Amino acid sequence: MSHRKANTAVVYHSGYGHTQRMAEAVAEGAGGTLYAIDADGNLSDEAWAALDAADAIIFGSPTYMGGPSWQFKRFADTSSKAWFANKWQDKVFGGFTNSASLNGDKLNTLEYFVLLAGQHGGLWVSLGMKPANVKASKRDDANRMGSYIAPMAQSDADAAPSEMSVGDLETARTYGERVARIALQLASAQAA
Repeated sequence: MSHRKANTAVVYHSGYGHTQRMAEAVAEGAGGTLYAIDADGNLSDEAWAALDAADAIIFGSPTYMGGPSWQFKRFADTSSKAWFANKWQDKVFGGFTNSASLNGDKLNTLEYFVLLAGQHGGLWVSLGMKPANVKASKRDDANRMGSYIAPMAQSDADAAPSEMSVGDLETARTYGERVARIALQLASAQAA
């Protein structure tokens, strides 16, 4: 019996630390490796090679002005090199985002990630979690944002990353587990 785990890469940009905290939760759940996009929108050659070798790639970015940060967008534009060579074809993909407002147009960022995954010929993993949307629901419940595509988090503009909702972080961690599990199932099926 194989004890292989999915090789999961979590590639993200974080402006103020909140998205990094989400990335850490996703990576914890997935047993994955973090690859930070720097303040200039760059990623190391080693990180690009790791993405090419990964079973699953999970994107992360804050939502700024209704979409991903320009640093993430630069990374996405640079990924056209992988696109030309079909390096990410049939990989499993996921993503996550955070913004200060409850809505904050986070859906646009997640849809951007889905489209980017689709352009690369990838397979998107949905959140697979019901929303916490009854009167008894609290700020620290899992999936309090009611997303189905992937995790969304909300962090008050004047709050430190340490003040993030534990429910948002648990949603991210659980999602990481789901993406890695599905990537492993697909890899096992392909090997059979």
